[in-house]
Formats: sequence, structure tokens, C-alpha cells
Amino acid sequence: MSKQGKIKHLCLAMAVASVSTGASAATLSLTKLSGLTGTAPNNQTAVYSADLSSLSGNFAAISITDASGTFGGATGQFSGFDLDAIKLSTTNCATADCVASAVGLNVFDFTSGVVFSPGTQRAPADAKLFGTSGSGTGADNAVATLGDFDGVSSTVTPFGFLSLGDGGSIGFNLTSLTSGAGLFLYIGEVGDNGEVAGSNINVLSDPVPSAPEPATWAMMVGGFGLIGSAMRRRRVTASFA
Repeated sequence: MSKQGKIKHLCLAMAVASVSTGASAATLSLTKLSGLTGTAPNNQTAVYSADLSSLSGNFAAISITDASGTFGGATGQFSGFDLDAIKLSTTNCATADCVASAVGLNVFDFTSGVVFSPGTQRAPADAKLFGTSGSGTGADNAVATLGDFDGVSSTVTPFGFLSLGDGGSIGFNLTSLTSGAGLFLYIGEVGDNGEVAGSNINVLSDPVPSAPEPATWAMMVGGFGLIGSAMRRRRVTASFA
């Protein structure tokens, strides 16, 4: 059974940080690339791209929070946004397959660099969300493979992704401060069912704490200015102060 039938008509929000002095503004667009990738025969991962080159200053982390409001999606261990993979690359891709094969920056640590806060499951609930560790409070990268766009979009033989749960969040603390110059952010959505529109995606100036409060993630600004805004249909506007 494919997860492709899950549909969400929700809002995408993205917060970004800047170290620029004085007033400036940048507009970022999260664009769905053509085609699908993943693992055959259920290669149904949609890939979205954001050009980070307009950001000034460096960033230390990226977070994704499910904002589905319990509407749409599957139940149990597949509740909430299903993340196939995340990648930062200087390669400007137009297709999902291009992203899957593009060389990414070696700034992710998918073991100790991941901070996961599971959301709730829709009945009937399972022991834990898919792609999580034995206790369900961490990411199991042996199953989730968050650095590879290899998701198997199935509720029968699933592999290669992590389900956040309703209201769940995941943060990726980078191994070094990273500049957005010439850089593209790619995120894979398992099932190609519009779930990216039901998530908040944040580029952060400070690392995500080991025990985060999801509601406060967008307030972690350190010495940066942080202003986020949301627009429907996967368009994001960010203003810097």
C-alpha cells in the first residue's frame, strides 16, 4: 500500500537568520522539482529546493516541524510529515533524480547531530514512529537514511524515511557554520502528497538544544535578527533586520 494518497492543504513557514547590519530583505522560494526519486518500485519521493544564496551570514542548524494540525496523512507510525532526506549542495538541480545523485556538503551528522522530538500518533497508534530509535525519541538512521533520497513509499515494506508525528520536530545541527552563498537546500517528501505544505522549515543561526521546545525554535536567534513569515503554496518570504 502506497502512502501517496495522503493529502494536506496547509501552510508552509520558514524562518531565516541574518547577520547583516541595517535593513535588508530577501525572498526565498521553496520550489518543487520535476520528477520523483526514491527506491523502486515505490520511488515516490518529491524533492523541494530553496536557494540560500541570498542569506547573509552563516547558519548553524536546520529544523523541520510538522504543522499538519492532525489533518490529512496516515495513521499510527506514519503520522505527520515523512522526511526522506535533507541535503545542502552547490549543485543547482532541476529534477529530483539530480538531487539524489548530487554531491552534498559534508556538514550533517545524522547520529549525534540530530535532535528529534516525536509528535503524536493518530489512532491506532504503534509503539513508535517509523524511522525512530528503539525508544522512539531519536532518529534511527540505519532505517531513516536521512542523507540519501532512497525512501520506499509504502506502509507494508517502508524504508528510508522518518515520520515526525503530528506536531513533531527534527533539528539538524551542522558540524560547522555554513554560508548560504551559492548553496541550495533540498528536502525529500515521501509519497509526493503535499506534506511539505504542512511543515515549518527553519534555518537557524544557533544550534538546536538537545531538549528543545518546538514552539520556541523559531526564537533561537543568538546574535542574529530572525524574522519569519508564511505564505501558502510553498512560497516563503523572509525579511532581515
